[in-house]
Amino acid sequence: MRVLFIHNEYAKMSGEEQSVINLTRLLTDHGHTVELLKRSSAEISDSLSGKVKSFFTGIHNPCAVKAVRRKIEEFKPDIVQIQNLYPLFSPSIIPAVKRMGVPVVMRCPNYRLFCPNGLCYDANGEICEQCFGGHEWTCFQKNCLESRVKSLGYTVRNIAARTTGRILNHVDTFIVQTDFQRRKFIQQGIPESKLAILPGIAPKMDPPPENWSVGNNVTYIGRVSAEKGIFDFIKSAEALPQIPFVVAGSYDDFPNLPQNAPKNIQWLGFLRGDALRQAYLDARIVVVPSRCYEGFPNVIVTAMMQERPVVATDLGAASTIITHDVDGRLFPFNDIDALTSSISELYNDEAACRRLALKGRESAAARFSAESVYETLLGIYEKLL
Repeated sequence: MRVLFIHNEYAKMSGEEQSVINLTRLLTDHGHTVELLKRSSAEISDSLSGKVKSFFTGIHNPCAVKAVRRKIEEFKPDIVQIQNLYPLFSPSIIPAVKRMGVPVVMRCPNYRLFCPNGLCYDANGEICEQCFGGHEWTCFQKNCLESRVKSLGYTVRNIAARTTGRILNHVDTFIVQTDFQRRKFIQQGIPESKLAILPGIAPKMDPPPENWSVGNNVTYIGRVSAEKGIFDFIKSAEALPQIPFVVAGSYDDFPNLPQNAPKNIQWLGFLRGDALRQAYLDARIVVVPSRCYEGFPNVIVTAMMQERPVVATDLGAASTIITHDVDGRLFPFNDIDALTSSISELYNDEAACRRLALKGRESAAARFSAESVYETLLGIYEKLL
């Protein structure tokens, strides 16, 4: 099978880029021929003229349409899979692909089809679905991107995509990552027959050494941002000064945060490779306190594969991945006291940590293995062909 992936990369490495890498590698490992047609938002991130241009290319980009046509003529794919269209491809490429007789699969790692910022999270730090149902102007009115110009751009391109029907009328299958996300898409009018669930892939990792004991830290891993729940994590650390907390992730957007945070938090910065694995192994608990509708947090399944118990918000993907008190713990959204209590209780119960950790690895390995995800993806493709 020949598969063409189309993706507009973000200016900085993100989970979406990693998912493209994982899926293309998965397909090539099974003998399929894959090519990637990509652009990067880094091309326009430091240029005012580029940002102005992207306002229009996010709505319609004839140059991207020509590039996609040329690629299809040259590569002759059986399937086109789209990951991210904005701002340099635009929805205008999708009808062009369909006119060339190639089925289109669109992987939806977030909620951008109905919410301009994709997170269902507003500038006040609250869950928000007010743009659903064709009310995208709410994003601009509430300034959800914390920039009037950016909020306007995101709002206009969403309205354009919806009113022209370029996405909803021409994509054959929308791939979502959890049943929670599937239900949200159905509520917004996507036919159930056009939806398929494809979870993320659990990384291949050896279990911790047999003599490895439970770690000592309560650890947050990932980008330091409000929607990821970093401030809730900090509040819990402040309430539990006797417990060591660790943050492993870039805090470039909040350079003064470490010096103003409680002293029991250690800030490791962005980690990768062996250093990142060690951060998991040194954790007694991995906390994922997201305040937005995450697509499929890799940190959860990675922690599970490393036999680290996870405490996460009972919101979005986490509520689908984790079964409470079986292979992890969930706490109610926006309840800092419940988060703090969950951390304190679990930290002081090493037997419970071990029980959840072992069950977590078993669950992640069974549900999110590369082979399982491959069989599901192949089934999606074969159904279209």
